[in-house]
Amino acid sequence: MQDDVLYPHLTVKETLMYAAILRLPKNLSKQEMVNRALEVIHELGLERCQNTIIGGPFLRGVSGGERKRVCMGQEILIDPSLLFLDEPTSGLDSSTALRIVHIMKKISQVGRTVVTTIHQPSSRIYHMFDKLILLSEGQLLYYGKASHAMNYFSSIGFSPQIAMNPADFLLDLASGNVVDMSTPIQLLGQCADYNGARGLHSIDVGSKKNHSNSLQPKYVNQYLSRAYKDMLSKNDALQDEDMGVRTISPYSDTARTSWKASGWKNKSDREWSSTWWCQFCVLYMRGFRERRHEYMSWLRIFQVLASAFIIGCLWWQSNFRTERHLIDQVGLLFFIATFWGFFPLFTALFTFPLERAILAKERACDMYRLSSYFMARTLGDIPLDFCLPLFFHIIVYFMAHLRPSISAFFLTFFTILLSTTASQGMGIAIGALMMDLKKATTLASIVLLTFMLSGGFFVQSIPSFIAWIRYISYNYHTFRLLATVQYGHGSQYFNCDTSTGCQKVEEASIFHNISLEGGGTEVLVLLSMIIGYRLIAYVALRRMSLAI
Repeated sequence: MQDDVLYPHLTVKETLMYAAILRLPKNLSKQEMVNRALEVIHELGLERCQNTIIGGPFLRGVSGGERKRVCMGQEILIDPSLLFLDEPTSGLDSSTALRIVHIMKKISQVGRTVVTTIHQPSSRIYHMFDKLILLSEGQLLYYGKASHAMNYFSSIGFSPQIAMNPADFLLDLASGNVVDMSTPIQLLGQCADYNGARGLHSIDVGSKKNHSNSLQPKYVNQYLSRAYKDMLSKNDALQDEDMGVRTISPYSDTARTSWKASGWKNKSDREWSSTWWCQFCVLYMRGFRERRHEYMSWLRIFQVLASAFIIGCLWWQSNFRTERHLIDQVGLLFFIATFWGFFPLFTALFTFPLERAILAKERACDMYRLSSYFMARTLGDIPLDFCLPLFFHIIVYFMAHLRPSISAFFLTFFTILLSTTASQGMGIAIGALMMDLKKATTLASIVLLTFMLSGGFFVQSIPSFIAWIRYISYNYHTFRLLATVQYGHGSQYFNCDTSTGCQKVEEASIFHNISLEGGGTEVLVLLSMIIGYRLIAYVALRRMSLAI
């Protein structure tokens, strides 16, 4: 919990309610799950901000302490017997940190064990802990009652020479910094022997205070670790009468046996607290609430509508009376195929890289199946992605005076939707494969450039050794489908004002390598791309490491 991994646009109440529905047992009713979320809000003192969004670096929301409490709330929803917290007070002021630890203390007093890492706690915070584990470079230096730690280190020769916060004293020891503290003569003697063996000037053992400042941290850490192991080696299960703590050595066979018998379940044996359909519905609704601001933002709407208006003005009341006019109108169709080939792609490209931390955290907690998350995340974007293409299509189609037919109007819109969904799938796949925005953007730019150049408009005669590339370009299939809808079926003519008589549109030079018949093949290819790209993305998510 060192980083507060939360959706920034959900409120505190929404965040905990969705977590409750996903994590609580399926035999509870929805109202009972909601009530449990409200209980946690009350327990953590979040009533005042329950309807405030979480917020982020550039989005105003709850305070840092409240955000920490929301993260804690997600875990105590299921009433765990053991709660791990990684630096819950990092980045907080002393007052807020004290409030967080007070809450942790309350949680521990109702039958839960709370294990937390903490750096630089105040003396008031330190004395609230029951037990303490002090580690240095993976070595155990102390485990026992927090109130007895100072006595233990004093018994082995380490004690502060000035008034000092116990936590500061212990952290100095863990880092090997023994300034302003007494050190055991045995440690100074060992360092003197070591330096003498190397031909260095030996330490004057009599001047401990002066030479304690020059001790290297590794010698201090080795001495402390060895001293603790020596104490534990006296018996495997030590009943320390001075500390009143029964300590089991982490290096003993007893500890290793207990770890093996701890009852961890294999991932294949996990039991989900909710059904696949319930997970899908909750994740779908949560995703819709989180991303509604993106799709309904005025900037995004303005971007599409302004582009449509400019395009409509440039191709105002276009026609194909002559071949030059026909080429202009075909250029419009190719631009539509290109625009709805890159716009959704770069929107979808950020889907999984930006949500990787949340996905890793929630999957580590077994909140839901990956398949339910993936389906909710990908299908949830499709209805929102249909709105902007519709606005764009209505404006451009009538301003540019494309084929005046109801069937052509709806078939053109259907083609745009296929292109939008296919390019969105490509963006999802690249993002899931790379999981790095810089790499994903670079790869997407190369792919888009290749698809655009091989789309059938810029290059009519592609060399045979690379001609296959057009068939994997959704721009090419979208362009062919748009041209077929506008000019296919042999009923369109141009150059009727010339002495040679009218010519069929499919006989124009621009269509020499593009068939205007059929269209079913292009639809099937685009549908295959829509499904195929998403399967690639799902497999990539299954295979990747979700470590934060």
